[in-house]
Amino acid sequence: MQLVFSDAQYWEDFLPLTFTRPVAAMRCGILTFSERWQKILENTEISYFTETYLQDKFKSPEEKESLFLVPNFIPTETVIQQIKDLKQGEALVYEDELIAAKINMKDFSLNQIEKMTDIKEELIFFKRPKDLFTYNHHAIDFDFDLLTKGRTSQELSSTNGFLGDKKDLFIEEGAYIEFSTINTKTGKIYIGKNTEVMEGCHLRGPIALCDDSKFNLGAKIYGATTVGPHCKVGGEVNNIIIFGYSSKGHEGFVGNSVIGEWCNFGADSNSSNMKNNYGNVKFWNYRTKAFEDTGLQFAGLIMGDHSKTAINTQLNTGTVIGVASNIFKPGFPPNLVENFSWGGLKDDERFRLDKVYEVAERAMARRKVPLTEEDKAILKHIFDTY
Repeated sequence: MQLVFSDAQYWEDFLPLTFTRPVAAMRCGILTFSERWQKILENTEISYFTETYLQDKFKSPEEKESLFLVPNFIPTETVIQQIKDLKQGEALVYEDELIAAKINMKDFSLNQIEKMTDIKEELIFFKRPKDLFTYNHHAIDFDFDLLTKGRTSQELSSTNGFLGDKKDLFIEEGAYIEFSTINTKTGKIYIGKNTEVMEGCHLRGPIALCDDSKFNLGAKIYGATTVGPHCKVGGEVNNIIIFGYSSKGHEGFVGNSVIGEWCNFGADSNSSNMKNNYGNVKFWNYRTKAFEDTGLQFAGLIMGDHSKTAINTQLNTGTVIGVASNIFKPGFPPNLVENFSWGGLKDDERFRLDKVYEVAERAMARRKVPLTEEDKAILKHIFDTY
């Protein structure tokens, strides 16, 4: 059965993170939404119902019987079973929104649906970028149990200090941790394959360090934090998500934030996560073209793919940075940094597209990942359209 991930309701609300990916390809917890659903439903045949310009990279649905799914929520056991039990022409609805349906993509239409069932349980739903870090502890707990059930963790070296219950720590093969402190009293900690926790690090769960990533010497990591694959993180972070392939390797603080892929923070870059007046933080919403009250006292930074900061960059509370922006001018950048900004200030010139490709190719080559023609086409569309 083909699993089709739908962007219909939420793609625009997750910008700038979704400029370069469907909603299902975002990471929260340990896994991306698509990886989580593939694991839950034991289904490897996936496709995406998303923006046209993304479909060359993210496979379009085939015209056949499919499970159509809105991916950005954490299901309960009951809801998982309800999804598995769906028959052709049946759907599940949550808060007046369709979230799952068995339909034929050949004649895609909601008119195919003959029976709708309301989900009565309360679900953890991700509707804005701030929800990713706000509910990340729930996602880490869910993914930890999903990935480790029935398996045995590698032993923690005796050189480390440990607080908590060992059942809340899971270390995959190839991980290296020495002379650090690990605290699971506040949440579960997952250490992925071939990761490294360098000497002197302090980890306070819930934390997910995904495959091939590392915490640099003396890093201070507060939960709930997710560091995706192939990342380097140092300094101090608190309740952040990094999708993958990004570096915040030096001193400096980032809190209550979401960082895309192929981003880099210069040494001593800092992002404020609380206003001086202790008021609620606002984030820019690309759909409404206005700053939106998050209802949160702690909210730092949302950063799109391929963006970078120079050394000593200082970012205000509630900053949103678009795709492929370079921030290096003195002073605080505005709370909205446009896509392809060359400097970071309002009305700065744009980063030339040929140079964007050049820098991306160099950065990605360091992780042995090619910049494909599909990647270039996505960046060009963003450059020309937004």
